[in-house]
Amino acid sequence: MELDDRHCWDDVVGPRELLFTETFRGPREFGRSPALVLIDVYNKAFGDRPEPIEESVRRFPASCGMAAWDALEPTGELLALARRTGIPVVYSRGEARTEARLGGATRRAQPDDEDDQWGYAIVDKVAPQADDLVIYKARASAFFGTPLEAYLRLLGVDTLVIAGETTSGCVRATVIDAYSHGFNIVLAEEAIFDRSPLSHKVNLFDMHHKYGTVLHLKEALTYLADPQSIG
Repeated sequence: MELDDRHCWDDVVGPRELLFTETFRGPREFGRSPALVLIDVYNKAFGDRPEPIEESVRRFPASCGMAAWDALEPTGELLALARRTGIPVVYSRGEARTEARLGGATRRAQPDDEDDQWGYAIVDKVAPQADDLVIYKARASAFFGTPLEAYLRLLGVDTLVIAGETTSGCVRATVIDAYSHGFNIVLAEEAIFDRSPLSHKVNLFDMHHKYGTVLHLKEALTYLADPQSIG
């Protein structure tokens, strides 16, 4: 399958940024045993309804605004296909128990009235099922202080197909740890989001060249349906 080399970052990277990418050119690596990993697709990243981020952050400071809602349908498509084909599904979410928390995943100040029980619950449309693994984390990476690597090794997983948020934060931290643990990485472009469009584009560009491969939704679905179709 020929991959589309046009991406969301094309309008923000220039000759200077493209210069170093030659160093990272080479064959893309795709394993034959993928898992779908959904990073922090929880309520506080969405808010309670689709609305521009300028509105949503007034009530939900961690909201990603419409970027989150635009990624919800592509995420649902990945999830539905993974379940039809028996591919393992893993979620990460924040640790809501006060006694178990190390602090937030970032240094964002948390309002006193923020409801962590609701906020860290996975959005209903892509909610976990009984056979899915839910990782509770206290820092940005889904690997840090969690049993995620052990679970993936037990299942023989060699590739992570990643969706969720934020591109510049918890997604990137998880990708770097996944790469460090020796996993191949696929990032589903339309199912990953950030509250900052610039941070989203620049970090996808960077991860694509250093740690994994950014695929468009159609390509990621093709790979999940037949892991031998790409690579």
